[in-house]
Amino acid sequence: MSDLQTPLVRPKRKKTWVDYFVKFRWIIVIFIVLPFSATLYFLIYLGDIWSESKSFEKRQKEHDENVKKVIKRLKDRDAAKDGLVCTARKPWIAVGMRNVDYKRARHFEVDLGEFRNVLEVNKEKMIARVEPLVNMGQISRVTCPMNLALAVVAELDDLTVGGLINGYGIEGSSHIYGLFADTVEAYEIVLAGGELVRATRDNEYSDLFYAIPWSQGTLGLLVAAEIRLIPIKEYMRLTYIPVKGDLQALAQGYIDSFAPKDGDKSKIPDFVEGMVYNPTEGVMMVGTYASKEEAKKKGNKINNVGWWFKPWFYQHAQTALKKGQFVEYIPTREYYHRHTRCLYWEGKLILPFGDQFWFRFLFGWLMPPKVSLLKATQGEAIRNYYHDMHVIQDMLVPLYKVGDALEWVHREMEVYPIWLCPHKLFKQPIKGQIYPEPGFEYENRQGDTEDAQMFTDVGVYYAPGPVLRGEQFDGSEAVRKMEKWLIENHGFQPQYAVSELDEKSFWRMFNGELYEECRKKYRAIGTFMSVYYKSKKGRKTEKEVREAEQAHLETAYAEAD
Repeated sequence: MSDLQTPLVRPKRKKTWVDYFVKFRWIIVIFIVLPFSATLYFLIYLGDIWSESKSFEKRQKEHDENVKKVIKRLKDRDAAKDGLVCTARKPWIAVGMRNVDYKRARHFEVDLGEFRNVLEVNKEKMIARVEPLVNMGQISRVTCPMNLALAVVAELDDLTVGGLINGYGIEGSSHIYGLFADTVEAYEIVLAGGELVRATRDNEYSDLFYAIPWSQGTLGLLVAAEIRLIPIKEYMRLTYIPVKGDLQALAQGYIDSFAPKDGDKSKIPDFVEGMVYNPTEGVMMVGTYASKEEAKKKGNKINNVGWWFKPWFYQHAQTALKKGQFVEYIPTREYYHRHTRCLYWEGKLILPFGDQFWFRFLFGWLMPPKVSLLKATQGEAIRNYYHDMHVIQDMLVPLYKVGDALEWVHREMEVYPIWLCPHKLFKQPIKGQIYPEPGFEYENRQGDTEDAQMFTDVGVYYAPGPVLRGEQFDGSEAVRKMEKWLIENHGFQPQYAVSELDEKSFWRMFNGELYEECRKKYRAIGTFMSVYYKSKKGRKTEKEVREAEQAHLETAYAEAD
């Protein structure tokens, strides 16, 4: 193992009461969080079924009425007296580790709680028109029986369309279709002044169309989106490929699993992901859609991974390291949501015995705990502990640098398993917040095409090795180092995560030119908080928020005069 891969030597850490509370937090999860989660899931399911029972015409009528309420609410706002606009959604409901501290300052709430309907599924145009609070579990339940799906279906059921568009969304098909926002054909946005506009790639609001992704809802309020559908089949034929060697060898095995060196597109799978279990072992999974007839042929193995008593998916995949490469067929919708039940592998920390057969058989149907309830029951001390002693980060890096990223994570954080998922980063006609490396198309690197550079998500979710060994670990400093590494390597950090970036560094990582132009053009400044300030770690007082926005306001309108 090279020096670069050797973890840092750290002194032992003295435990506090918080360590013991976290260790036995499973008691609260078992007796409070899981029962309430199951009840909430059931009530949400009933609400979704009620929504689906309505005609598309009725849903559209309700949508139009709700949009009028949003417009009226914005027009009633007194900019001189009321705070900056944000949604009425409670901070703990958001799926993500970042503290929604901006809502602690006085703000002007706009309720989008009713925007949770699938408005239309157009089989001819292959478009689904949905409201922002529609989640992945809801829309896959509607489309999969039609043998249709969103081009990118994020794995966790609770992830919403609005969050995936305004923030970040990826899935195993992103090496073909790009990130979630790349599959959107039109946005319906209510602007700061209460105007309802429809933004597409080629209409008068095309600049807004390219600025919306990664804007965190700071350009306007998303009230509907038209998203691309693709035809699918009933099953996913999944091949588990074990890879062994050092981290660079694991990285190359991952690249080879989906990016043929000869560029033959027929060899590119429909889905791909990788899991690195330790510094010398990983399993790469490639999937292709398969018909019911193929899956049920004699000799083929069907694995219903969605059943409550089944082994957690990441542990099931790990068996390939012992038994070698194997193939099985998974019902497509169950495959889409394969990581939901155990929240990737975070479930192992939340419930240390949750992966045991007895628990899965007796209580697995209660899983997963709702992330919102986990956050609501953790309190300030526990929340700060997780920021310091836990890592939930995604590093988006050029594919050819994935080996370097793995070595960096091993040395600085030592977190395993690590999730790998490739995605195209398209060269857009208008440069957005994230963009490919200049000149990538001339390098002919493995996985790249003329219109897109292949990136990969390096998902780092778990307690770092030093924390598990009782050693000192500075989570804030580790994140700062990670952000510095990303900036130096043309990488990006999704804004749902905890960030330590100052404003100057934030705009070194992201391109703010188009975003700031749209902030000025559509009068978002003075109405919506800036994306940096919204992502900034720590509490915000009303005075801080107003001063920051006033500085933007004065600069913007001085330039406009």
